[in-house]
Amino acid sequence: MTILFRYILREYAKIFLMCFAGLVTIYMVIDFFEKVRRLLRYDSGVLPMLAYFALKIPAISFQVVPFAVLVATLLTLGLLARSNEITALRSCGISLLWVTSPFLLFAGGLAVVLLAFSSAIIPLASEKAEEIRLIQIEKKPIPLTVQAPQPWARIDADALMRVSTIDVGGKTLRGVRLFYFDQAFHLNRVIEAAEAQYAASGWVLLNGNRREFAPDHTVDLTLFTDQPADIPLIPDDFSTSLAGNSETMTFREIRNYLGRFQHKEVSFSRLLTDYYGRIAFPFVTIIMVLVGIALGLRRSGVRGGSMAMGIGQAFIVGFCYWTTHSIAIALGRGGALTPMLAGWMANILFASFGLYLLLKVRH
Repeated sequence: MTILFRYILREYAKIFLMCFAGLVTIYMVIDFFEKVRRLLRYDSGVLPMLAYFALKIPAISFQVVPFAVLVATLLTLGLLARSNEITALRSCGISLLWVTSPFLLFAGGLAVVLLAFSSAIIPLASEKAEEIRLIQIEKKPIPLTVQAPQPWARIDADALMRVSTIDVGGKTLRGVRLFYFDQAFHLNRVIEAAEAQYAASGWVLLNGNRREFAPDHTVDLTLFTDQPADIPLIPDDFSTSLAGNSETMTFREIRNYLGRFQHKEVSFSRLLTDYYGRIAFPFVTIIMVLVGIALGLRRSGVRGGSMAMGIGQAFIVGFCYWTTHSIAIALGRGGALTPMLAGWMANILFASFGLYLLLKVRH
């Protein structure tokens, strides 16, 4: 690594850290004043509140890093052009690709860090933050049973399950109903149970009944005190995906969850779309560097625009990316796009846009 390479990398890193710190601070201040009045009503003290907001920093950082990368790229190129350093480098025969290579290296490192954040750190930190808010700040008792926010689950290609409440830990379910359908989606069997408990051999239904619907419209009713049930879910699934949302699940939990249904022909468009979206989003740092380089050098190949224009361009590009990404994720969750395409669509479009602009730059 040459002295010149380290110099450009150092200057870029300094500007990025300033942009990143400013964006995180603005986000935290807005979030603090939005929530502090409600949190102060519980008189829980300062430390739990500080811990709560500190645990939200990973999620906030994950959201603002791509925008900070784009702003830092535009500002760095603008400062180098204003001091004629890019002109001096070009006059020495150094290509623009080499000049901007420190930006790409820095963005690649950030992508790896953000991928680690999305994989495990953010879900764990968000879960701990909610625990502090409920128990230490709002002083609610540790719940023994929670209402299932997402009571319906697909347990097979032709079977659905409904759960009313879930014990903490997910090992006991209450108000369980299993619905089985034939190939024409006609209901042919319903199993109801007061409880379902998880044992070493799997799920066991307690105190319920089973109704079989015959083709001649007769119903065969059978009562039982305990009966094994073929439910591919495990307790952790009920304490994460069914008792919250996929954003609180780590990548390993999502893969394990999907793996238990791989032979049942069950579609999980929403979960898969979120999963691929979380994988794709960290790599937007590299794309934002490409777009920033192209925008910063597009006029003459060596000069960028003013600082205000650079920040304005960053806001426009950032807004367009978030809009595209949100629309693609919504289409993927609804089944209009395949989950992988929905997760990566915004990256593909903006990478193409950045490469197109780079081709327009005079080298």
